[in-house]
Amino acid sequence: MDMKLFPTKGNLIIAKSTLALCRQGYELLDKKRNILVREMMNLVDKARKLQDEMQETFQQAYHALQMANVTMGISVVEQIGYAVPEENRIEIREHSVMGVDIPTVHLEESDLQPRYGFRMTNSTLDTAREKFEKVKYLAAELAEIENAVYRLATNIRRTQKRTNALKNIMIPKYEEATRNIVNVLEEKDREEFSRLKVIKRIKHGD
Repeated sequence: MDMKLFPTKGNLIIAKSTLALCRQGYELLDKKRNILVREMMNLVDKARKLQDEMQETFQQAYHALQMANVTMGISVVEQIGYAVPEENRIEIREHSVMGVDIPTVHLEESDLQPRYGFRMTNSTLDTAREKFEKVKYLAAELAEIENAVYRLATNIRRTQKRTNALKNIMIPKYEEATRNIVNVLEEKDREEFSRLKVIKRIKHGD
């Protein structure tokens, strides 16, 4: 409905009510956006630290693996690698942050059990296994954080669009509609008052 075409008291009530709802919605969405931005920035900082730690651990792991290849032989290390079982303990759950579903990657920690004998191996292989195991947990944590950042960023963009629509379109529209209706009604009241004065004067003149 074009509020400009219906300058009535009923439409004035509707315009004021809608304007109040728009302003309330804007405030709520703006608060939500600010909370999500803070949450995302905290996760971005955490992700940077995890990436640095993971890169350093990867370097240590590959260095140890290279030493194991040199001291034990690539074929021996490769055969031992086949004995390492596939990881199947990862669980993905979800929790909500301001209505945004955030996945939680859960990887239960367990004691590191050797899958090879000690007769043909040395400490470099143990170091490599330990470091790669640490990388696995770091990767799971980083995947959780990066996915959370992506979902938060997507929701922030969506919330920002709604906030902008309320601020730049809906609120100004109903502010203008309210002003126009008030002006028309006041003008009608003035005209009615003037008309009544004329009628009263004519009656007194009689």
